[in-house]
Amino acid sequence: MKRLLLLPAVCLLSQCATVGVVSSVEAPTAGRAPMVPRGMPQIINVSAYDPKEKQREGRGYTENDVSALRANGATALIARAGKGGNLDTKCANFLAAADRVGLMPGIYYRLQNHVDAVAQADQFVNRAQSLARSRSWNASSLLLCGDFDANSRMSDILRFMDRVEQRTGVVPVAYLENSSHLKNLLGNADPGTKARLRRMPYWLALYSHESGAGPQYPAPGNPQGLVAQYRVWPTWTIWQYGGVEWQGGRSRAKVYNAGPYRFSPYFGNMDRPLERNVFNGSYAAMQSFWLRHGLPLR
Repeated sequence: MKRLLLLPAVCLLSQCATVGVVSSVEAPTAGRAPMVPRGMPQIINVSAYDPKEKQREGRGYTENDVSALRANGATALIARAGKGGNLDTKCANFLAAADRVGLMPGIYYRLQNHVDAVAQADQFVNRAQSLARSRSWNASSLLLCGDFDANSRMSDILRFMDRVEQRTGVVPVAYLENSSHLKNLLGNADPGTKARLRRMPYWLALYSHESGAGPQYPAPGNPQGLVAQYRVWPTWTIWQYGGVEWQGGRSRAKVYNAGPYRFSPYFGNMDRPLERNVFNGSYAAMQSFWLRHGLPLR
């Protein structure tokens, strides 16, 4: 997803080898940037499905208490605001809990084809503005993100982006799955459309170096390989390296673990799987990014 990054992605990614190790991680404290492994800030994303079931001994969390995430090195939390016309029931509680412990807050909306894209953007913005008025925030801004369905239409992606910007003055972040449809749709767009898409920072999802999107798109191997398959952005801004697979009604952590990019299945001493991300830059760069692509909170 982006251009504002101060360092080349390859240089930053080569530092990922011990990101899964959190013994040296120091949570954010007032007036001081956190000590994050290899300098890549950790971000947790959540929805009403969280917290998932306990799978081992360790620390837990709830939508009302995320202090264990902060203690294990998280610097930000992005909560789902809604999906396809329905609001997420835990969003407000998660964000208030994150703000209480000093995590930078963000929200995302899962865009789906069966509801008009502008209507979904309006629901998202209304939710964001309501959240901004709901409390006295410690944080300065609320990051805005669009999560585009694997079968999204180009017109819907652009209409969602334009509507959010029209109403807030903020260009949202674009979360894209490892989808052959999206790669064809975006990669084959005309130059003008690609330029519009690049205004949104790229939040990529890659949990495995072996995960491809059909014979046309073999496994990208690493985050920059996935960037190349989309043929829109020069690099990425946020990488979701850890997700969850559901098997028999139970969640199983699926985490990128190959080559120099080796992440632990669990986040520090947490007792259950989490959806985990890293920011492609320093903590200071991430703070500036949050201000550029977030709704002001104070």
